Amino acid sequence: MLVFWKERLVFLATPKTGTTAIEAALQPLANVSIQNPPALKHTPVRRYQRFLAPYLRSAAGEDFTVVALMREPIDWLGSWYRYRQRDSIPVRERSTQGMDFDAFVTAHLSDPCPAFADVGSQARFLDPGKGPGIDRVFRYENIRAFIDFLEDRLDFEIVLPRLNVSPEGATHLTAATEARLREARAEDFALYAALD
Repeated sequence: MLVFWKERLVFLATPKTGTTAIEAALQPLANVSIQNPPALKHTPVRRYQRFLAPYLRSAAGEDFTVVALMREPIDWLGSWYRYRQRDSIPVRERSTQGMDFDAFVTAHLSDPCPAFADVGSQARFLDPGKGPGIDRVFRYENIRAFIDFLEDRLDFEIVLPRLNVSPEGATHLTAATEARLREARAEDFALYAALD
């Protein structure tokens, strides 16, 4: 999460949407940069609005514009799956080695969800529930629009480094698994479809 005081701008770091690269490029400009632990780096909108927004509003005398990125839901799960394929996953229970993407998504949809597939939901991360939420959500797949917005708002040319990139790997789903995913995560697909 990054806070830009003068510009009254907050960037919430949706997991697996290039946030490490964005934070590396923009940290020198930010007045507040929360990158560790992950639970704070990836503060969801509800927690931001409950705890941090009132503090910033009180200190600044006005609200901040809140922005975030969202990735296409299947691609987002594919990034988690590939990321957890790495040999360097510190907790073996979170590794996806030895399974295919279809098995990962099936596990993600199970109850209880095993640790390796427990990655949450972008809709839950971005959904404010009742009350104020996020002012603008950009599609990760059109990151150029997000960069253009930031360059205009921050008056700074942004060059993103390639950091924390998931390894390549096959992310094929059977038609049945994809249908189950689309039904179970309908909020994610609907939110993504509504973005510009």
